[in-house]
Amino acid sequence: MTDITTTPVITIALDRKKINFEYSVEELNNLVTANNMNVVATLTQKLDRPDAATYFGKGKIEELAQLVQDTGVDMVIANDELSPSQIRNIEKNIAARVIDRTGLILEIFANRAQSSEAKLQVELARLKYQLPRLHTSANQRLDQQTGTSAGGGFTNRGAGESQLELSRRTLQDRISHVQAELKEAQKANDTKRKQRDRSELPTVALVGYTNAGKSTIMNALISRFGENEEKQVMVKNMLFATLDTSVRKLTLPDQKTFLLSDTVGFVSQLPHQLVQAFKSTLAEAANADLLVQVVDYSDPNYQLMMKTTADTLNEIGVTGQPMIIALNKADKLEGPYPTREGNDLIMAATDDASIQNLVEMIVENIFDDYETKTLMIPFDRGDIINYLNENANILSTDYLADGTKITVELGGADLNRFAKFEVTEE
Repeated sequence: MTDITTTPVITIALDRKKINFEYSVEELNNLVTANNMNVVATLTQKLDRPDAATYFGKGKIEELAQLVQDTGVDMVIANDELSPSQIRNIEKNIAARVIDRTGLILEIFANRAQSSEAKLQVELARLKYQLPRLHTSANQRLDQQTGTSAGGGFTNRGAGESQLELSRRTLQDRISHVQAELKEAQKANDTKRKQRDRSELPTVALVGYTNAGKSTIMNALISRFGENEEKQVMVKNMLFATLDTSVRKLTLPDQKTFLLSDTVGFVSQLPHQLVQAFKSTLAEAANADLLVQVVDYSDPNYQLMMKTTADTLNEIGVTGQPMIIALNKADKLEGPYPTREGNDLIMAATDDASIQNLVEMIVENIFDDYETKTLMIPFDRGDIINYLNENANILSTDYLADGTKITVELGGADLNRFAKFEVTEE
């Protein structure tokens, strides 16, 4: 068996005169590398539209067949999603396995999923992707069993149809089963989310392109303000290093507290099946009070990455939330950082001043309803004093004959909760 870490592949792509073509090919090759494969050659062709039968034109397919023979690879990866017939026809011509961009991303997600919910989400996406392509693999299995071609006699066609129907039913049953399991997992997540909502803590979600530095920023914030530094998330310089959403509680020096989540990264042409399957995971972004879009500012294609993020958020219904744009990895460029303009911050996740600037921007956005109030708390309400000491920024405390006079910053529900204790300064 070939070691996947040394599997050589050829990537193929159609140049349809789009401005982001070179970037798209570069990204495909990065995805291949992320799947522990090695790109030995990339073959492209300029066409207005894919050939309906073979993706590439006839002459280019012949060139691809020769390249496969010369390099000895047994896998070719296409930059676009291919139809089952295109995959089948290319494979007939080149004597190598063909997968498309969608299949590659699904394979990466399957290899990276850690939590039970992420595994179910990826499995559901793969099953839905496989369903319309089922006849290809079914016919291949029959060919191997019978030693005949798919275009053989009537008996073999009938057997193939029976096998295909059986396989389709099996796949559909598995889809139903996985969907049921996901619903249960989502119910549990919804319960956790509702419990967090009842805590009335504001929520901030890190979103953006895969490998933009979301996890590095999250770990920097956990290190400074987290309850437990051991709860840092995994960081790896790799596309889709982690698929699971992490939620951490952060407490600032002035006792302001919020929840921070790190969501799965995006990539251009992210398969629709995956976007739909990960809607539950991405609900952390949908329900957040503030989004922090992390962008790899050092990448010349960062504006395309931002568009991809905007398109993906729109597809899952995340619209209208306030957003900070964290233009990360500025340390790889010439120029000063951190620098801020409005809700845009040029920064580096490993720079303390950058993280401090980011925190200040977060505070401005999610604690903008905070007001300074003076309260007179009766001596028999020690519970209120304890609560405020633990959860609020107390500016001054005076012990008077009538009770404890506290000047404190309050926001959210606490403004109403303690309104009856408010005193007016003379």
